[in-house]
This record gives sequence, structure tokens and C-alpha cells, in this order.
Amino acid sequence: MYNGRVVVGGPADVHELPELIISKIAVGPYDNNSYLLRCRATGDQVLVDAAADPGRLMDLIGPGGISLVITTHRHPDHWQALAEIVDLTGARTAAHVEDAPGIPVPTDLLLRDGDLVSVGSSHVEAIHLVGHTPGSIALLYDDPDGPPHLITGDCLFPGGVGKTPSPEDFDSLYTGVSGRLFDRLPDETWVYPGHGWDTTIGAERPHLAEWRERGW
Repeated sequence: MYNGRVVVGGPADVHELPELIISKIAVGPYDNNSYLLRCRATGDQVLVDAAADPGRLMDLIGPGGISLVITTHRHPDHWQALAEIVDLTGARTAAHVEDAPGIPVPTDLLLRDGDLVSVGSSHVEAIHLVGHTPGSIALLYDDPDGPPHLITGDCLFPGGVGKTPSPEDFDSLYTGVSGRLFDRLPDETWVYPGHGWDTTIGAERPHLAEWRERGW
């Protein structure tokens, strides 16, 4: 049964949903999580954050290849393997328009808040969250057969929101995470962070006031 507790050098964990398969692997010196989304109906695959260890990522991708790599934000630990993965697969690239200039691989698909990205016959929605970086995004898969699934990059982790460079950025990120994730999504929403183990909206909801008080 999937629990998302992967470790660097260990195997991927695979979350098998009725229409989409989400595979999670930990890579690189910063214990980054990369996610492979595969449409059951078409076999189309999309990689989220080509963070490091291109050989391991290619093993995860397999012979079917990928059509797209989405980068959740511009920090280097989330794109160290991007150039090599693109060279090996011919995949297109996607990132938010505000962060794309900070990623040293050309971005083919410039995302904005609310944009839908196809994964075969399924799709994920880009949710723009300002604060960790200007163009950070979360990716929401609204499973028609169950609870939502949310890949949060470095905007939300078990135990709190991500780091920010200033108090103003913390306020922005907290407001975005609180209003655009917690106010919108049900408690059973599964959360896949950019580092570490998974959580749910329900597990983190009781800590919102604590995060606000703790501040930057």
C-alpha cells in the first residue's frame, strides 16, 4: 500500500489511482522528490521536477518516455537533471511564467494560475502560490473517483509552509496556502511535497494558526 515514505537510493513508491498512476522517488543530495504521472488510458507520462540523478529518473520513466517535464519552481535543486532528461527524452518543459527565466533550460509551456496541463486523458491544474519564489506552483489532480491529489513543490510540507526570503513573502505564501489550498480542498486531499514524506490537508489544517503565529 502506498505511503510516500521514499528515501534517496531506495525504490519508488507507486500510488495507483483509477485513472492516473503517481510514482514518487527521492533523489539527490537535498532529498528531493520527483513525481511521474502516468495516464492509464493512454500511457502518456509527465515528470514533475527533474531534480537530480537522471539515470534513476530514466529508470523510473522507462521505455515509454515522457511528453512533458513540469518544474514547480526555479530553485536549482528542483531542476538539476532537467537538461539531461530533456535531451534523453525529447520532452517539452513547463513552468510558471514568473519562474521560467530562472530555470536554465528553455520553457516551452509558460503556465499561469488555473492553467490545465494534460496527462493523457487526465489533467492537473496549476495553482500559483507566491512567496517561496515568485512563480511557485502546486499541481492539483482532482480525481473523479476519489479525493484530490496535490503536488506542492516547496510551498507546503508536513508541519508547515515552505521557507521564504522575507516576512512579506511569508505573509504572501501563508495567505495563498491558507486561502487557495485549505479553504478550497477537503481534509482527505493527499499532499505530495517537494521533500520528505507525504501528508494530507486534514493532518495539516489544525496547525494553520500555529504557522501564522510563528511567522517568518
